[in-house]
Amino acid sequence: MDRLNMTRRQLLATASIGAMSTLSQGVPTYGDNTKKAGKLAILGGDPVRKNKSWPDWPYRDQKVIDSLMKTVQSGNWCRIDTPSGTVTAFEKEYAALMGAKFCVATGSGTQALHTCVEAMGIGPGDEVITSPYTDPGTIASILSARALPVLADLDTASYQLDPDDVEKKINENTRAIMPVHMMGQPCHMERFMQIAKNHTLRIIEDACQAHLAEYQGKKLGTIGDVGCFSFQTSKTLACGEGGGIIGNDEVLMDQCYTVHNHGTSRRGRTEVIGPKYRMNELEAAVLLGQLSGVQERFARRNRNAARLTARLKDIPCLVPQKLYEGTTAGSFYLYAMSYKKEHCNGVDRNVFLKALSAEGVALSPYIKQGLHKEPWIDNIIKTKVYTKMFSDSRLRLFKDQCQCPGCDQVCHEMAMIWASGPLLGTESDMDDIADAIEKVYDNRDQLLSL
Repeated sequence: MDRLNMTRRQLLATASIGAMSTLSQGVPTYGDNTKKAGKLAILGGDPVRKNKSWPDWPYRDQKVIDSLMKTVQSGNWCRIDTPSGTVTAFEKEYAALMGAKFCVATGSGTQALHTCVEAMGIGPGDEVITSPYTDPGTIASILSARALPVLADLDTASYQLDPDDVEKKINENTRAIMPVHMMGQPCHMERFMQIAKNHTLRIIEDACQAHLAEYQGKKLGTIGDVGCFSFQTSKTLACGEGGGIIGNDEVLMDQCYTVHNHGTSRRGRTEVIGPKYRMNELEAAVLLGQLSGVQERFARRNRNAARLTARLKDIPCLVPQKLYEGTTAGSFYLYAMSYKKEHCNGVDRNVFLKALSAEGVALSPYIKQGLHKEPWIDNIIKTKVYTKMFSDSRLRLFKDQCQCPGCDQVCHEMAMIWASGPLLGTESDMDDIADAIEKVYDNRDQLLSL
């Protein structure tokens, strides 16, 4: 699908670190300067990119098909059908890939997050601090345990949860922090781990977008108590739906297994409250078929992202996402930028994006508004369980503190490439993106007539 036009060890480490180094060192300017000259395509000029397609997504090849067909023909479609099926095999391989001791596969990233909340014993009367700039599944995982999702604001340059604002929101009911690695890039995990230590809190990493990303030499998902991933169709490792939990605490991970298996432990006893969140054998087969090439594809995204960042360093109206020091590799689920209209004659973002789309390269605003502006807040503070577990004053303060101006700014400025497929393109594809952006910027005076 043409998503842009619609709306590890040594190999990986070498490629990823090299790519991230290039972000700061720069690379020579590539591309055909003639593409950037003349009338904008939106005004009748020739587009930069015409009659070209982007890499198809979701990724599939013969290995994926063979893996799926083998499982279909086996007749073992549920993980409880066999102790040595594809789910068990995937859990072992994914844990090893991520540098974790254990993995529990689930039916979605949201299910993975909720499983962890329940396994930690977090429930009514407890609070978990997380980001307003994320998929609703993040807060759903907390709400499903009838705990209170407390929203902290963002660092506007990284689009990540702001550690300073998180610390302000901690109180006697806070049990955990759920940082979200947005766009597949690391949060400021060093700060969050210190905050958690200071206040005796758990860390649940929402790494649903951040497969194989690295911070200070560790894979995301292995820094906090647990890490949760999504394998939904758009993700850089996908099987339609699906999720996974990784961690090194055997007791906690065994509890995650029990919770996700409708409260039934590996010992066969029904022990706790739990939903049925098991991944099926067919989903795991699709994932297993991709693992042999996932590190090469991951390294390619990092190289292409580095090329784009270097090409765009002199375009002040589009500022790439800030990466925290210690980020050695990103997932690049999205390649994200902030649009600064003050550097483009005050032209509205939508006008700039329309002009860019006409050049054959479309960017998207991504999340329209943060979760702090959605009606779930008014809904839950009136429900019986929340009015029983929290005082009127706490619920009023909770609502009053759901002001996130940094998130509002990010939503207003965001311009991103849905990178799972497109960043697997060629160097020429990356140059087309950069050439189109440069053309629109260089001819920004023409935008005033639109």
